[in-house]
Amino acid sequence: MEIVCLDLEGVLVPEIWINFAKKTGIKALEATTRDIPDYDVLMTQRLNILKEHGLGLNDIQDVIADMGPFPGAKEFVKWVSTHFQLIILSDTFYEFAHPLMKQLDWPTIFCHKLETDENGMIAAYKLRQPDQKRQAVKALHGLNFRVIAAGDSYNDTTMLGEADHGFLFDAPENVIAEFPQFPSIQGYEALKEAIRNASVRDIPA
Repeated sequence: MEIVCLDLEGVLVPEIWINFAKKTGIKALEATTRDIPDYDVLMTQRLNILKEHGLGLNDIQDVIADMGPFPGAKEFVKWVSTHFQLIILSDTFYEFAHPLMKQLDWPTIFCHKLETDENGMIAAYKLRQPDQKRQAVKALHGLNFRVIAAGDSYNDTTMLGEADHGFLFDAPENVIAEFPQFPSIQGYEALKEAIRNASVRDIPA
């Protein structure tokens, strides 16, 4: 009974906020959990910038509509889903993730929710629960699942630590240096191999 848990942005799809920053030319919106570990600090900063520039949910969704998964991501998700149950654990929002999940053939995702006002401006964000990635893995352990997890950012490290096997995937050097306990892997083929080796079953390549 094994489940694979994957982060979304930086692992399967590009970083939404970075793409939005490039589209708008607002450099400060390029900051992610790779740069600012405290998610509340990061989101407060983002919402203040959006308000300052008069940008709303529709503006971000327009950018997401032009995005797609990384090359090979869809095939990788299909491989994982063939041999394991798969859950995407992300600190993005359902309002952002929906079109991306469609392109990945609708894997299950646990993430957060946005609140907007009557003008479509993002008024607040609602966490599903604090430290939700680690809590999800902890709950899966309570259901007697073994968990293999992979992510790329600071906000993935508690998930990786809670999992039976946790891997940093295509992570930046600062995260790799601070968390040497997690094997650092580059590319989907190498991640497949790491997952196969971590499994207690004989999984074909």
